[in-house]
Amino acid sequence: MKITSADALEGIRRSAIEALAVREEGDRIPAAEACGLDKGTPHLQVLCCGGTGCKASESARIVENFHSSLLSHGIADKVDVIVPGCFGFCEKGPIVKIIPDSTFYTSVRPDDVEEIVTSHIIGGNKVERLLYRDPSTGLHISDSKHMDFYRKQQRIALRNCGFIDPENILEYIARDGYRAVSESLRRDSADVLADIKASGLRGRGGAGFPTGVKWEIARKFDAPDKYVVCNADEGDPGAFMDRSIMEGDPNSVIEAMIICGYCINAHHGLIYIRAEYPLAVHRLQVAISQAREYGLLGEDILGSGFGFDIQIRYGAGAFVCGEETALIHSMEGKRGEPTLKPPFPAEAGYMGRPTNVNNVETLANVPVILTKGPQWFSSIGTEKSKGTKVFALAGKINNVGLIEVPMGTTLREIIYDIGGGVKNGKKFKAVQTGGPSGGCLTEKHLDIPIDYESLTAAGSMMGSGGMIVMDEDDCMVSVAKFFLEFTVGESCGKCVPCRIGNKRMLEILQRITDGRGKDSDIDTLENLAKVIKDTALCGLGQTSPNPVLSTLANFREEYEEHVRDHVCRSHKCKALLTYTINPDKCKGCSLCAKNCPAEAIAGETRKPFVINPEKCIRCGMCLSRCKFGAITVI
Repeated sequence: MKITSADALEGIRRSAIEALAVREEGDRIPAAEACGLDKGTPHLQVLCCGGTGCKASESARIVENFHSSLLSHGIADKVDVIVPGCFGFCEKGPIVKIIPDSTFYTSVRPDDVEEIVTSHIIGGNKVERLLYRDPSTGLHISDSKHMDFYRKQQRIALRNCGFIDPENILEYIARDGYRAVSESLRRDSADVLADIKASGLRGRGGAGFPTGVKWEIARKFDAPDKYVVCNADEGDPGAFMDRSIMEGDPNSVIEAMIICGYCINAHHGLIYIRAEYPLAVHRLQVAISQAREYGLLGEDILGSGFGFDIQIRYGAGAFVCGEETALIHSMEGKRGEPTLKPPFPAEAGYMGRPTNVNNVETLANVPVILTKGPQWFSSIGTEKSKGTKVFALAGKINNVGLIEVPMGTTLREIIYDIGGGVKNGKKFKAVQTGGPSGGCLTEKHLDIPIDYESLTAAGSMMGSGGMIVMDEDDCMVSVAKFFLEFTVGESCGKCVPCRIGNKRMLEILQRITDGRGKDSDIDTLENLAKVIKDTALCGLGQTSPNPVLSTLANFREEYEEHVRDHVCRSHKCKALLTYTINPDKCKGCSLCAKNCPAEAIAGETRKPFVINPEKCIRCGMCLSRCKFGAITVI
């Protein structure tokens, strides 16, 4: 069904809203008691998380079991089973939500489905054991609005994730989808662009360049063809923000690309996505196909005379292709290497034509900015960093998941109020923001507001939004080595500072963690990092020393202990560990010797055993097998 006018789109929206009415009402005003068919509820909806994380935990089987159970009870016509994108609370997935009472079930297994159907859906009695238990009060909470994880969030980019079916364009339309396109195509494109500039939206891919200014630069260049590119090559370790948006709300990206094309006079869109994201690819394909079917992509969109279409280009998962010139070369079939700028892609990008590149999260903000107004968006956040930011919380934190908070929220609020604090009651040590390009921030930084300038001043960066929490058991020298190993492996090798300089830094770090560090290594490491930062060709090389520089600035004493005392206080560097057996605690049971793969433990039964340090491979097997606490590590 092709929509040929703005009025026709509004007619479809009104019809689609009716289908979403029960979900909208349930999301706003949850019932005090559980709904149920025996309690007179005429129709129910079951939302089963369909994000990659929950799918890996058998959410697809949960969906299948719901269909089978509802059919066997003869109520399949009274209950809709919907598969939205990620709810965000990944730590407690798979998640199942019952509408209209907004009951939020966590850690659901396929075998739990029958009980949910018979007790809740039919009988109207909540399955208490599957409800979220508040860690501070011990009480069960059935509505996500009352959970600390969601309380301080404000969802703009993630507004539809976990709510709509991403493979049903009508549900997106019902939530004001394509309204921004409809209204924009009836306005002068310069006025639309002015609204994007006035909103203060900055690029969410890392650099934070003003989005409206970027569009304006591309608009100024005339050419027979121009291109709008969506950078969906999210490759930071522990980051899954863009992937979740594409899986849960792909039409928001499509709509924003159409608007960008209108503003810069481009008619071609390209989404560059890594092939490692099969679910995101599938949902983008479905969304593009449906948008074409409804006349929202292609020629003469909504009778405006403006045409725009989108194609998908696949990447092989190279981190360097997150840099826009390397990304463009990859799409052209060339080696994914960055080039010196200028000229910038806005002047000469894909196939030498003017090209605008934005990442997924940046684009996801555009439709809502235009429907609610730039002033509404700019009222959120800080003076220089407007709106919200999506972060992927990972590492040693209780509530691993995807969150969206207003700019200016502190690290303390994210880690303790939303994230639930550090796992197992351990002491917080550091948080890495900005992925491999960012830096480690410590307890002294917990109260700084999260915005572009504040994080940069603290020695880190916003990046795309990865946030990895570390506790007292983490070795910061090893952490720096981990991120540098990633960067060395992902370097394109084009420029000497990145290709050789980072390799030399990694060799020094390897030497230090192996217990072979020299007194001069720390100063050499610091000087080399500064040179690479100043001379590398692209953002990957220029930011690659950040983890080293930030850990040196905040944890220099750990580097010195590794070099001077050959000690790793966190016991993470195996080469610096020594395993010994306390003769007063050893019972001579021989379990340690029997389980030692290196045959490094000797002794007689019922007498204290001894570890040969020259044979010991520091695997920790003896420590895990000893029942008497006789093994110590120094």
